[in-house]
Amino acid sequence: MAPGTLLEDHHLACADSRPSKKAKLSPPANSLTDELDDVATAVPAHPLDIKPSGNAYTASDNLKSRCGAFARLPDELLSLILESFDADALVRLGSTCRALYAFTRHDELWRALFIDSPPEDFEWLGTWRSTVLRIPEARTTSISCKNLFSDVLYRPFQCAQTPLHPFTSNIPPQNAIQRLPDLTYDEYTEHWTNTPFILTSPIKAWPVYRTWTPTTLVRTHPGVKFRAEAVDWPLSKYISYMTHSADESPLYLFDRAFVEKTAITVGNHDTPGAAYWPPACFGDDLFDLLGTHRPHRRWLILGPARSGSTFHKDPNATSAWNAVLTGRKYWLMFPSGPGIAPPPGVMLSDDQSEITSPLSIAEYLLAFHALARRTPGCREGVCEAGEVLHVPSGWFHLVLNLDESLAVTQNFVPRRKLADVLAFLRDQRDQVSGFAEDVADRAFEVFVERLREREPGVLDEALAELERRGKRGRGRWEEITKGRGEDERDGAGGFSFGFGGDESDVEVP
Repeated sequence: MAPGTLLEDHHLACADSRPSKKAKLSPPANSLTDELDDVATAVPAHPLDIKPSGNAYTASDNLKSRCGAFARLPDELLSLILESFDADALVRLGSTCRALYAFTRHDELWRALFIDSPPEDFEWLGTWRSTVLRIPEARTTSISCKNLFSDVLYRPFQCAQTPLHPFTSNIPPQNAIQRLPDLTYDEYTEHWTNTPFILTSPIKAWPVYRTWTPTTLVRTHPGVKFRAEAVDWPLSKYISYMTHSADESPLYLFDRAFVEKTAITVGNHDTPGAAYWPPACFGDDLFDLLGTHRPHRRWLILGPARSGSTFHKDPNATSAWNAVLTGRKYWLMFPSGPGIAPPPGVMLSDDQSEITSPLSIAEYLLAFHALARRTPGCREGVCEAGEVLHVPSGWFHLVLNLDESLAVTQNFVPRRKLADVLAFLRDQRDQVSGFAEDVADRAFEVFVERLREREPGVLDEALAELERRGKRGRGRWEEITKGRGEDERDGAGGFSFGFGGDESDVEVP
């Protein structure tokens, strides 16, 4: 336990005996949306009795006025400053008064400390603070901070407690993602490569669908470490976290080496002993032509209810399928392309390499969901256990687990989307991800060469499509190889294709 922890209650009692002064109050934050009014009554009281900033207007006292020079700082700036403190400093500062006790108890501060320096051995103790300080639940303090008014502290709690069912149900018919029993390869290629859809039946023959649940996995692989965002957790400890956490944005297990870690076989439906295989309608993945130099493609996904992913696009302009083994997932999706605005509440950098949106899914739903539903192109759907959702290349998507959920997902390059992938690898080289370091800088050239060797007709179709789109006047094979220049024609060297060494451990963003 860190120094000072046992003295918290004594210091707080002494500090709060000082006379109070009327605080200078900031105006209340704007209401997130009208939808907030519909769900606010279901949010319980904050465990430290903290209230939203607007409530200060009817209060006769404000605890923040008692925290000395810190009282002059806006809540956002105070929280930012506290991010630079270590655990011992947070404990000591939090022992000086009730207001600073509340600010230093903000669990996101302790989550960041844990992730920055993950301990070799730890026990999940219900909160990030208790886990970092190794404080058993029976010895965890919870002191009332009544008359502290802060949106910075209250809003994450509100988002973590707000019922999300109103946002994920009653989907307008025009927005509903179409549900299909299955598709043939020809049907998918001709009509569905650019459209989200849910397949309701193809994975129910998978062995992992019949045998894998969070309970069975932790029974067979309790000590195996899986990647949960920036931390490698033994599965037993992640399950403990998953079932006993009140995070606004729960840590999400997203592991790309799960096949090797669980020693399963993945192939086609006729591969002996295969644990699962891609739905047949998606056909061949053209990135398979790269062999061991292909980018990362498959992940195991596990998380509690309320976990998920804020708006993003899949890497390298690939398409993807996501198969739910247990639980349910809500999807909110939007197309992208020239002349199409990003989803409401989402901002893109000029080169579209950075996507900025609210930090939590709940906050996005509270603030923008009503507008998103009215936005042209919006698609929504709930993918149940045993079903597969198709993510077309380039589509923005937000994903929310409605229950504790286990899924597998895979990115792929279908033939009809090859032009999109080639354009991305060629024109957005600084955003290419998942390749080995010795291939990443020339992923486009390596991929084109392999296509030229193995699928020349498919390559020619994709290059012709790029030329039709007018991609900077390029696209023909002669123009692609034009970089060889006059020196090469003179025999002085120039451009050449080839493969480097073994793939390194490169993380997908």
